[in-house]
Amino acid sequence: NFLFSSFFCSSKFMRFQCQSTGITAVSHLHTSSRASADMHYKMLVLGGGSGGISMSARMKRLFGAENVAVVEPSETHYYQPIWTLVGAGAKTSASSARHTASVMPAGVKWVKSKVQEINPENNTIRTDDGKEISYEYLIIALGLQLHFEKIKGLPEGFEHPKIGSNYSIQTVEKTWKALKDFKAGNAVFTFPNTPVKCAGAPQKIMYLSDAYLRKTGKRNEARVIYNTSLPVLFGIKKYADSLWDIVKQRDLQINLRQNLIEVRADKQEAVFENLDKPGETTVFEYEMLHVTPPMGPNLIVKSSPLGDEAGWLDLDKDYLQHKKYPNVFGIGDCTNLPTAKTGAAVAAQSAVLSRTISMILKNQKPDKIYDGYTSCPLVTSYKSVILAEFDYNGQPLETFPINQAKESRIMYHMKADVMPHLYWHGLLRGLWGGPGPYRKLMHLGMK
Repeated sequence: NFLFSSFFCSSKFMRFQCQSTGITAVSHLHTSSRASADMHYKMLVLGGGSGGISMSARMKRLFGAENVAVVEPSETHYYQPIWTLVGAGAKTSASSARHTASVMPAGVKWVKSKVQEINPENNTIRTDDGKEISYEYLIIALGLQLHFEKIKGLPEGFEHPKIGSNYSIQTVEKTWKALKDFKAGNAVFTFPNTPVKCAGAPQKIMYLSDAYLRKTGKRNEARVIYNTSLPVLFGIKKYADSLWDIVKQRDLQINLRQNLIEVRADKQEAVFENLDKPGETTVFEYEMLHVTPPMGPNLIVKSSPLGDEAGWLDLDKDYLQHKKYPNVFGIGDCTNLPTAKTGAAVAAQSAVLSRTISMILKNQKPDKIYDGYTSCPLVTSYKSVILAEFDYNGQPLETFPINQAKESRIMYHMKADVMPHLYWHGLLRGLWGGPGPYRKLMHLGMK
């Protein structure tokens, strides 16, 4: 919890309450920034990904469509969780895409620009085409930044065959091509030495590739290798124990504390540094390489007063309100919330954040706390999933009355077929989310 100093109770707002609870209610902002801005909205949402679209739909109901705007440059919206299956040939990239116009809530203003600068002192943002937009309330949902360029030899290495990444629409189909074209040798999969979104995805494609190579009779000619910078296979022990069993059964090679630092795509070589012995490197030849890129905070947030020391949006972890600027809120991968960055986390956060804002509008204390719920459907084959669900403390927070650490065919169909439908027709319409998407399914009777 946090309180705001008298400095923030002065010139920037005409009136707001600094409550003893540490949650700040905000109203009637100073109008000088509004007068000079090109546009003004009561609620401004930055980012048109899952968090931004979901929250804009919810804010439309709170504020009215004419009072809400979303700043998002992309004409296409992607359901990124399905890219794991696209990279394994089980889904098409086209199935992950919709026109942004089709998911934008009706009546909400879509500003087709990139955010260039955020100025929370003046309650304004500036876009790359020079527009200044003022706001009374701001939700930041800008996601994180991929950094392929931090690996020597990338991204230009993707121009060569046998290398792909499920983390980008430009490279996900290259993963599938590399897998289809595999003949014999090493299939190498990586996990970087940074925070990542969907931390299970780097190994999901390993399990799927192993299954594909078995199905096509090539597995005896392959060494399947997972080089991870982490000291563990998965962060939650209950699920990690099951994954280690699968690794042993399928003869998969796991190398911990190995960080990809260079790709020599012309030679089909990948160079890894031993993080426990800095400077010690190992070169792996590959017939297939799947790269999970280093990731970092959104650069606009990082360059603004809104970021923490590392550049992530600095939020109260219970209520998703900014620690310093009480009319600023956040959701999803751009934040410093100490939980795994997943679509399921966004679904849970959206319900909490909507409640937080609605209570603040009434000058009341928010009464719903985000417990860090997140979920990772660990795809272990073309017909099985281990459904990991857990909270801020890394404690399992499971939905179903079964041992979710065991592989399940039903959970695979939920991941592959049910969740995309609920994403497009539920989450993005602000109709689905919290206390957690799988628990929500139970509430809907989809047991």
